[in-house]
Amino acid sequence: GHKDIHGDGDPIDICVLTEKVVSNGNLLVHAVPVGGFRMVDGNEADDKIIAVLESDLVYGELQYIAQLPRPLLDRLKHYFLTYKQIPGEGKRSVEIAEVYDRQEAMEVIRRSMRDYDKLFVEPEAKPAKKS
Repeated sequence: GHKDIHGDGDPIDICVLTEKVVSNGNLLVHAVPVGGFRMVDGNEADDKIIAVLESDLVYGELQYIAQLPRPLLDRLKHYFLTYKQIPGEGKRSVEIAEVYDRQEAMEVIRRSMRDYDKLFVEPEAKPAKKS
């Protein structure tokens, strides 16, 4: 039902749930997507993929976003709706248009990978024009 929505141009956002304490974000992990939030920030689509750390003691067995405890899901929604709000500035127009399942999360990831390839891989793969 939204008009004139376009992608935010940023890399895909993935929130990985784990019982482990993570002190920084510059690491690679094996994570399993369980669902996501279709976010609309102003006139930009800004999906958030929700994943679980593979083999995590608390979350590792979850396969679907519906398996998350309701209070955790509500906390995640609240975070993503408010984390860009800056005190003293006007309220941003941010909404969660849809909560989707694992299958849709995988499709969002596939599309993001295609966008990445178009931007960074395919231009280099094309032969340079001869003068």
